[in-house]
Amino acid sequence: MYPFSSHLEPDTQVLYLRSLPAIRQRCSQVFEQAQVGQLNYFDYHPEKESELVDFCITLIQRDYGTDYASIPPHGRWRHFDVGGHTRVEDLLYKWRTSSPELSPREICKRLFDLFLVSVLLDAGAGNIWKYREPTTGEVYSRSEGLAIASLHMFQAGLFSGDSTSCVVNAAGLEKLSVEQFAQAMQANPESNPLAGVDGRCALLSRLASVLRSHPEFFGVDGRPGDMLDFLEPLKRDDPDTGKQSIHVTFLWHVLMDGLTAIWPDSRTKLKGTSLGDVWPCEALRNALCRKCHWQEIMEGDDLVPFHKLSQWLCYSLIEVLQKIMKWDVDGMGDMTGLPEYRNGGLLVDFGVLTLKPSVIQSQSSHDIPRFSASHPAIIEWRAMTVIELDRIAEAICSKITQASTKLSLPQILESATWKGGREIAKAKRANGGPPIEIESDGTLF
Repeated sequence: MYPFSSHLEPDTQVLYLRSLPAIRQRCSQVFEQAQVGQLNYFDYHPEKESELVDFCITLIQRDYGTDYASIPPHGRWRHFDVGGHTRVEDLLYKWRTSSPELSPREICKRLFDLFLVSVLLDAGAGNIWKYREPTTGEVYSRSEGLAIASLHMFQAGLFSGDSTSCVVNAAGLEKLSVEQFAQAMQANPESNPLAGVDGRCALLSRLASVLRSHPEFFGVDGRPGDMLDFLEPLKRDDPDTGKQSIHVTFLWHVLMDGLTAIWPDSRTKLKGTSLGDVWPCEALRNALCRKCHWQEIMEGDDLVPFHKLSQWLCYSLIEVLQKIMKWDVDGMGDMTGLPEYRNGGLLVDFGVLTLKPSVIQSQSSHDIPRFSASHPAIIEWRAMTVIELDRIAEAICSKITQASTKLSLPQILESATWKGGREIAKAKRANGGPPIEIESDGTLF
């Protein structure tokens, strides 16, 4: 366990900032500044939380009644099944009937392949792009549209280079051109623009290189699903119950160490190591400087990690392990809510967070405030989202759950906050977009 305080040496900072506990700990330090009115871009209104919590409870009761155990976890699986379809189960049925010899291990590997590449493509699509599913004729946008599009690309063999092969491997990703990708996504710069087409393709190209360079995780063929071979010896078998379990840190190790090189060169680096979704926070730096009487703080003390995409991927792969391999996953309490525009937008739309008047004035040329992903306002927004999701989850559980039932954070993300962020956005804005827009390069949410 890493210490909560700052002043870690740079080498230790790298390890710390890439760990799960660091996310909640550093975001908590930003939250402390919000409580004393020391954020640079936002004002915090805790008195608005109760109304937001009641709204979330209304959604849960509307969709699930009191059958809390039926609430699925937040994960990519939900997006594949949008529209009332069971696309993943249909795919599993097809595999099992056409190839009865397929083992649960191979099925798990195939879903790992699909889920990993689909999540990596799940950066903000923009407010205009739509995807018409060829098999149903239904039209989807945003995360669900990207999920359905990636599923059809996967089934067509575009990620394997073989139209008969439902796998993902380095060779297939290397063959995929920008033109093929744009066509498969039905993207057109004039009539159906998808944000960050080039950035998404570059991400897949870097993924191919990463898969090849880490055979210890992804095997000799550079296949995402082969990470199961790495994880399997690390699971624990309970001789009394027959249950198999694995700690989440082993999967996190694969995702963080195995996928480091996919991040663009523009990402924050420390000691020459790319940290991924980790950003400097002005408000935290100012607080540390005041505490140190404006003496120089140590490198990395003002960095706030989110690892949103990695956590989204981790949640999604965990569900596959649980459903296909029947493994329990321990240590998930270290994971956090996801700091993206639906969860964060819920906070802004209910007035829990408001942009400071000076910030609003500086954004007067935009109908909706708009910032780059690296802007310090976005870093504050995301850090506050992480902690607020904890607070919302705790308040929901204290109000509605029975003594024998406790909703998990992934269940609350699925049934309340992410869904709530989308629904309130549709009620407030014609395009259903967030209250604050983030300029997307196709590699960040």
